[in-house]
Amino acid sequence: MPEVNVEINGRKYRMACEEGQQEHLLGLAQRFDVQVEGLKEAIGEIGDNRLTVMAGIAVLDELVEAEHQISALKAQVSELGRDGQKMRDKTTALEQKLANKLGDAAQKLEAVANAIDASAPATQN
Repeated sequence: MPEVNVEINGRKYRMACEEGQQEHLLGLAQRFDVQVEGLKEAIGEIGDNRLTVMAGIAVLDELVEAEHQISALKAQVSELGRDGQKMRDKTTALEQKLANKLGDAAQKLEAVANAIDASAPATQN
């Protein structure tokens, strides 16, 4: 199993990860370090453990907010899907109605054409 060295709050940690996940783990560690450094700048030195816990909670807060946004987006997608199905159903009904009207019009035109043919004097050659 591959190992990578990450740095959080100025301290290096060796971590194992799955093959091919090294860059991903390094990126996550870098993002977490940015969170820790941001808290350190905002609050000051409050001890490594407390700072790390606060950064972890802040990251989880962002995660929970993202989960709420994802849930809201899923609900919107579901609603749009239902609306789309309603529109398809209406379109299908309108297409069927139009087809029926066109069929009726074609029958009437054919009846008119037959009546004209029947009433026209026969021509001799």
